[in-house]
Amino acid sequence: MRWQLPLFAVLVRGPSMAPALRSGDALVVRRGGRARAGDVVVARFRSRPDLLVVKRAVREQAGGWWIEGDNTLVEDDSRAYGVADVIGRVWFRYYPRLGRLG
Repeated sequence: MRWQLPLFAVLVRGPSMAPALRSGDALVVRRGGRARAGDVVVARFRSRPDLLVVKRAVREQAGGWWIEGDNTLVEDDSRAYGVADVIGRVWFRYYPRLGRLG
């Protein structure tokens, strides 16, 4: 079994979470824990396990989460890829401007 740190960092790429998050924002994520609807999360789609995404949890579905971006014009979320497994909840943005999320 591999040991993992409880916190990790991710970098937002693309416009799917605008205006809450923008491409280039750096986030600290708390691994595990229970996600709730409305949380900003880091997840992997079951149909695209190679793709790590930052999205908003909408609802629990089929033992996973339906997740969507805040920018409704970009559909690279559960509307395209189906249910996702949440890896962790975004705790705060540390670059370029400090801010607590969800």
